Amino acid sequence: MKRIFEVNPWKVITHTFNKEDKRLQESMTSTGNEYMGMRGMFEEKYSGDTHKGIYLGGVWFPDKTRVGWWKNGYPEYFGKVINAVDFVSVDVKLDGESVDLAKDEFSDFELALDMKSGILTRSYVVKRGEKKVKLNFERFVSVDMKELYADRITVENLSSASVEVEIESAIDADVFNEDSNYDEKFWNVLSKKKDQTTGRLVAETIENNFGTPQFTTEMLMENVSDLDAKEPVETELKVANVFSGTLESGKKTVFEKRVVVLTSRDYETLEDLDAAGEKLSAKQAESSFDELKAAQANGWAKRWEKADVVVEGNDESQQGIRFNLFQLFSTYYGNDARLNIGPKGFTGEKYGGATYWDTEGFAVPLYLALADQSVTRNLLEYRHEQLPGAYHNAKQQGLDGALFPMVTFNGIECHNEWEITFEEIHRNGTIAYAIYNYTRYTGDTEYVTHDGFDVLVGIARFWADRVHFSKRKGMYMIHGVTGPNEYENNVNNNWYTNMLAKWCLNYANEIADKVDADKTAELGLTSEERAKWHEIADNMYLPEDKELGIFVQHDTFLDKDLTPVKDLPQDQLPLNQHWSWDHILRSPYIKQADVLQGIYYFVERFTQEQKERNFDFYEPLTVHESSLSPSIHAILAADLHKEDKAFEMYSRTARLDLDNYNNDTNDGLHITSMTGSWLAIVQGFAGIHCLLARVIRIV
Repeated sequence: MKRIFEVNPWKVITHTFNKEDKRLQESMTSTGNEYMGMRGMFEEKYSGDTHKGIYLGGVWFPDKTRVGWWKNGYPEYFGKVINAVDFVSVDVKLDGESVDLAKDEFSDFELALDMKSGILTRSYVVKRGEKKVKLNFERFVSVDMKELYADRITVENLSSASVEVEIESAIDADVFNEDSNYDEKFWNVLSKKKDQTTGRLVAETIENNFGTPQFTTEMLMENVSDLDAKEPVETELKVANVFSGTLESGKKTVFEKRVVVLTSRDYETLEDLDAAGEKLSAKQAESSFDELKAAQANGWAKRWEKADVVVEGNDESQQGIRFNLFQLFSTYYGNDARLNIGPKGFTGEKYGGATYWDTEGFAVPLYLALADQSVTRNLLEYRHEQLPGAYHNAKQQGLDGALFPMVTFNGIECHNEWEITFEEIHRNGTIAYAIYNYTRYTGDTEYVTHDGFDVLVGIARFWADRVHFSKRKGMYMIHGVTGPNEYENNVNNNWYTNMLAKWCLNYANEIADKVDADKTAELGLTSEERAKWHEIADNMYLPEDKELGIFVQHDTFLDKDLTPVKDLPQDQLPLNQHWSWDHILRSPYIKQADVLQGIYYFVERFTQEQKERNFDFYEPLTVHESSLSPSIHAILAADLHKEDKAFEMYSRTARLDLDNYNNDTNDGLHITSMTGSWLAIVQGFAGIHCLLARVIRIV
């Protein structure tokens, strides 16, 4: 646990700047509006360690995946979000020397993310000999105009002598990704344009060999300042506007940077892109910076009106849940059905910015309650649109039906770890569960009997082919899988996977009774195939230990040394930062809820004794080194009236990033797990699994 920000109900704020925590600060002050987002890096030059990151929704690149010849069916590429053209950078010079907090002497530092308005501010006083100059930064990505980034910098001379100020505002395509899989840059500049106060740059992603789309982006900046505009700068990869002047003692100067950002995802031709850019640039120019700020604050106010959770008497919990909701809504708000929720959102490059099963498992319940019904419907349609890719993934493995990807941008699996890609097939069950969840929450049966049924049939066909019949036990089994506990690979009969497969087959048959004959004919679904689904489901092997009264995580789990986590040397935790992979795989320690994940999904179907016995057995073996883990345990603990454990787990999920519990927030926030704090309150403490209320007050 490491806390670098002060506790405040509506702000992420600090008055301290430690260079060693720079990346952590950047992650936790990330901002976004679903269309684009960025880490909280400095606008001005910083020569110390930093992770500059700007990301655009749906813009990605396929990196060549190199694997051994024996891995037939392995993905051809590893899809990753790429760092966008840098439209944020501003070089501030005082008396000819760039401001650089890695080198400069400074005081009065403040960094604050206002979650109520979505505005990031920063200020400090630079000391240069006898001279002192205060700098203040205000920036945001607009929720009122999704294509707009706005920044205002105020420079105030606190010295008795004058100071020469120069500001260079740039759009720069000379950017790179930190991910080690990349050894190249990704942007080719197509065109540039500049005058004294504006600049434009159009760049296209480099060609690839996999037939995936190339993306074109256009950035148009307008700079406003009371400093004198100088000759603009142009290089092969950059355009920049330059402003300078003398700032007398006690005087201020204000500089504004506004950038309109567009991508080819929304426009067919360069001409369309240019025309839209000019129109949006003209529109934003009609408003003052304060008017743009007011529109931003109003947009966030409307979101908070629907979604705010008030926690009275505990500011830590209050800050935690608002931070999580803020970052979730900054990542996804359902305005674009082509987009989904990446585990890191716009806050870092880890997990590639791609879609995982986290969305269906953890985000869907929250968005069902806190946003318009259409938001969740869009998340479901995202999977339906990618159904052909799911059929492709299954076919690659020589299997029938549809295997939805573990990691994707377009429906085609693009992960680079075999044990995750083709062993962690339980995600198929969660995608079906999301359809079930949507249907029972909303009462809308139109989706599940039409597009949703397409998905359910594809999933059922996959499970029916992936199982095998054990003649020795006279039951169907699923071997060679990885459950949600990724600290065990290639196990046989993972209870959670087998249970979900059984449920999927039954649910597909249940819905088949409700669809019309034309739909079943369209899908070629016969009574014989449905009968086979029934047979498999009725005879699915689910490992269980009657003596212990538990569902067994997989066939050989009980053969391990079941020493609880509390008896481990504390300096060995977290395990993933101290143990070898071999050591972890042989251990009994659980990364995240596995059996308990299945109980959580269908909590109403298990007896109180079943829930308690399984919780008491598995929780002491769980290290919670997945950000998805604490919320499930908090909900189940609350259901079992284990209040202390429930609050412990809630606090962990609410402040996972704010307190850097897993020591990994420096490379980005755990966006999809941020639903956990809300789930813990509503489904755990409140005990409501089908919530339609908009505001929950916890006293």
